[in-house]
Amino acid sequence: MGSELKEAAALAYEEATQKLDKLDFNAYINAVMRLVGRANKYIDETEPWVLAKDPQQRDRLATVMYNLAECIRIAVIMLSPTMPNLPQRVNEQIRFCEDPSVLTWDDAGQWGLIPPGSPVVKGPALFPRIDLTKEETTVTEPSNSEQKAVEEKDFITIEDFARMDLRVAEVIACEKMPKADKLLVLKLRVGDSERTVVSGIAQHYKPEDLIGKKVVLVANLKPTKLRGTLSEGMILAASDDERVEVLMVHSEIEPGKRVK
Repeated sequence: MGSELKEAAALAYEEATQKLDKLDFNAYINAVMRLVGRANKYIDETEPWVLAKDPQQRDRLATVMYNLAECIRIAVIMLSPTMPNLPQRVNEQIRFCEDPSVLTWDDAGQWGLIPPGSPVVKGPALFPRIDLTKEETTVTEPSNSEQKAVEEKDFITIEDFARMDLRVAEVIACEKMPKADKLLVLKLRVGDSERTVVSGIAQHYKPEDLIGKKVVLVANLKPTKLRGTLSEGMILAASDDERVEVLMVHSEIEPGKRVK
C-alpha cells in the first residue's frame, strides 16, 4: 500500500506539472486532489487508530504516518501556485523544513524529504467546515429589481477598473522556463524598476521575438511562484483556439506609464 501511495504521488506530480504548464488550472487542481483522495483511501486501508492501540505496531504506525505526512507535503507544494500561504500555515503544524519559502515545485517530485522525527503541533483547522445548520436562509421569488441586479452582476464599475494597475513594460530579457514547454520567463523594465513575469506563451513566441517589445503588465497582481520562479504580475494577451497574441504598445510611450 505504501508503494501504491508513492506511485500515486509521482503520477499526480507528473500530471499536475503538465496541466499547469498548459495553464489548465481545473485539470491541475483535479490532479492534486486525486492524490489527496488516494491518501484518504490509504487511511481507511491502514487504520492507524487501530495500530495506535497495539504497542507492537509502533513501527508500522510510524511508517503509515510518515507516508501520509509526505502526501500532505507534496500536495501542499503543488497547491502553492493557487494558495501561496498554504506551505507556511501547514509547516507550522507539520514541520517540513526550517523555511517553507525555499520549497520549490521540484521538491514535490521527490519522496522522503521530511526529516524523520520532525515535530507535529496541533493547531487550528486549515479548512474549517461551514455549519450549514447555523446559516439562516430564506427562499423567495426575486422582485423585478432584484432580477435586474442579478442580470447585471457581471458588470464592473469604473472604481473596480481603477483598482487594476496596468503599466507599459519593456521586455529586456526573456528565456524559456527549464523543463516547461509552455512557459517563458520575462524580465521587464517598468519605470525605474524591474519585474520577473512567467507567462504561458512559449508555443507562440520565441524569447528573442519579445526582447525590446513593450507589453501591458497587470502590475498589482499578487506575486506567486510558478515552477519555483516568483512571477510578479501578468502580461495581457488575446487568444482564440489556435493563437495567442500578446498586447503590445507600438509607440514611444515610456515603460512604467499607466494604461487607462
